[in-house]
Amino acid sequence: MEGISDFFAGRSVFITGATGFMGKVLMEKLLRSCPSINCIYILVRPKKGKDPASRVYDLLECRLFDTLRKSQPGFEKKVLPVVGDILEPSLGISQDDLTDMCEKVSVVFHSAATVKFDEELKLSVQMNVDGTRKMLELGKMMKKLEVFIHVSTAYCNCDREEITESVYPPPVHPAKVLDACEWMSDDMINQLAPQMIIPRPNTYTYTKALAEYLIVENSSDFPIAIVRPSIVGASWMEPFPGWVDNFNGPTGLLAAIGKGILRMMSGDFNGTADVIPVDIATNLMIAAAWYTAVERPKTLKVYNCTTGELNKLTWGQLERASYEYMMKNPLDDVIRLPNPRFTNNRLWRTLNMWMDHYFPAWLGDIYCRALGKKARLVRLQQRLWKSVECLEYFTSHEWKFHCENVVALNDKLSLEDKETYNFDVQKIHWPTYLENYCFGVKRYALNEDLSNMPKARRQVERLQKRNKMVSLLLWAALIRFLARRVAIIGNVYYFIISVILRLLKSIPLPAAISW
Repeated sequence: MEGISDFFAGRSVFITGATGFMGKVLMEKLLRSCPSINCIYILVRPKKGKDPASRVYDLLECRLFDTLRKSQPGFEKKVLPVVGDILEPSLGISQDDLTDMCEKVSVVFHSAATVKFDEELKLSVQMNVDGTRKMLELGKMMKKLEVFIHVSTAYCNCDREEITESVYPPPVHPAKVLDACEWMSDDMINQLAPQMIIPRPNTYTYTKALAEYLIVENSSDFPIAIVRPSIVGASWMEPFPGWVDNFNGPTGLLAAIGKGILRMMSGDFNGTADVIPVDIATNLMIAAAWYTAVERPKTLKVYNCTTGELNKLTWGQLERASYEYMMKNPLDDVIRLPNPRFTNNRLWRTLNMWMDHYFPAWLGDIYCRALGKKARLVRLQQRLWKSVECLEYFTSHEWKFHCENVVALNDKLSLEDKETYNFDVQKIHWPTYLENYCFGVKRYALNEDLSNMPKARRQVERLQKRNKMVSLLLWAALIRFLARRVAIIGNVYYFIISVILRLLKSIPLPAAISW
């Protein structure tokens, strides 16, 4: 059986979602590990003031491609922008581009989707369900198509506690939901949405489940596979450790923890934090495309790209690691010291939200106004808790994801491909990964200048001293209060005993027992 790099040699690939976090990493890895690949078409939405070539140029200037830039100068020529939009009829692709792709494309990676948990249902259906339908129609037009990889999510069936590598019946047939979105107004859809998505927690997981069923219905037309990543985090190894460029999922939590603006949220301390490094997810996607095209399995393969069953990470480990590593390499302009805590007590969490988050933010805004500065801390907390509440469902629940297909696929790789396209999650050393992740949040997501690290550390030291001083003052006040209470109580006891003795002396006693 030919190796993965040999398979992609001379072939053309089409990627949707290439401007997103996972799409960028996928594109970089394909170009770097498969130097003989013919070209990669990427779907680029039209944008006012910028032509597609300029947008692709800006995309490829990202530091993610620094390693590739050194090893393969001129790699940019292999990236071909295709102007289009998932929301447009026929994806908004011009006839010339459509003809060109249908003649040349052999492999499709469909990862474009809205990943906002609180997205309005109609838009989520249009992007995640109807967008998938349009991509399948395009696939049927491609004369050389050998494999279609659909990127889903491990949580599309989060209404179940145990999830196998199979597609489950949808809550309702996708065609009915698509029809409803055609004639219902936005207000009507939004009113019905909370009832429609039950028992799933949000529109994202609901629409991704519908999209999977569309894949099943079209799986006989050409080779298809589904890859389901769990919570996608920073890179593990490639192209360098800790790379991340967005604030989705755990990245946003780590940034908020590091800045000191998030200190408590609902979560199971011992529960599984099923974080999957982005480079492991993309390596699995590439390997799944190779195997599906070369072996052509008789049944649709689903790959649960998860870590919980093979190499468990807990929210408690993430809590302790985020404190340790954010103190070791602090972020700039820290407001309070990192002090993250997960709790299963909803009342305690709510009290902390108001007393340890909103109340200090309110005081801070009063102080800013007094200095003539812009008050923004309360608004920041409002935005933060809107995101936190979307994530708390996943930090408070636990699932068992079967991953037999992933393990079997890894066994089919040659030793060389196992090294190049490593998706063996058992090899992840979580403390090292989390340290690189925290550092990546600072360096890549927040784009903070590392030369400011001494200043950031001095700021943390000042906050530590301030906290110690406040603690000492509070203890001193408490001791003084208790001492005064003890003194008052002692005086009361002395007075009561004195009164009793005086009363006893005033009572006439028989001569035999007189004083």
